[in-house]
Amino acid sequence: MSSPRPTSTTFAVLGLLAVRPWSTYELTQQMDRSLGRMWPRAASKLYEEPKKLVTLGYASAETENVGKRPRTVYSITEEGRTALAGWLAEPGEGPVVEFEQLVKLSFAEHGTRADALRTVAAARAWAERQNVENLVAAREYATGEGPFQDRAAQGMLAGAFFTELYATVARWADWASEQIEAWPEDPADAVADPAELAAIARRADW
Repeated sequence: MSSPRPTSTTFAVLGLLAVRPWSTYELTQQMDRSLGRMWPRAASKLYEEPKKLVTLGYASAETENVGKRPRTVYSITEEGRTALAGWLAEPGEGPVVEFEQLVKLSFAEHGTRADALRTVAAARAWAERQNVENLVAAREYATGEGPFQDRAAQGMLAGAFFTELYATVARWADWASEQIEAWPEDPADAVADPAELAAIARRADW
C-alpha cells in the first residue's frame, strides 16, 4: 500500500507541530485561529492530517490521559522537520480570490440599483466584522501580549496582509457605493465615468 501524498494542508499542520506538540482537537483549533484566514479547511479534513503525518514518518503519536479521557498528542519528527524545510524551499502559489459579491456586481444590469447597493454594503460589513478580531490581535502583538509572541516576526507578515485586505475591501466598497449611487434607476443604463476609468488605469500602472 503506497504512502499518502502530502498536500499543502499536510504541511500547514506539520508547521504547527514544529511550533509545539498538539492533540488533534488543539490542532484544528489552532489551525482555525492562526491559518484559517489564509487556508480555510473543514475540521473533518483536518482530523485526517495528523494520522497522515504519522504514516509518512513526519510525526509521532503518543496517547496520554486527561482526567479519565485518553487523547493522542502529535509531535514533529526529525524527518518531518526535513520535509517541512523542503516544502518551505518552494515558493508556492499565489492567492486565489473567491468573492461572491463581486460576481453579483459583475451582472448588476440584470438586477436593481438597490440590489447592487445592498451587495456593496454587505461587502463593507464583512470587512468591518473581519477586522474586529484582527484589530484585537494586532494590538495584543503590538504590546507584546500576543500568543506565541516569540513568533511575532513571522505572524506579522500575514497580519499585515489581512489588515491591508480588510482596509482595501472597505475603501473599495465606499468607492463602489458612490459609483452605484450615480447610476440611473435601471443599472442597464449605467455608463462608466471616464475619469474613474482613467484613475483605475493609473493605479494599475504600479
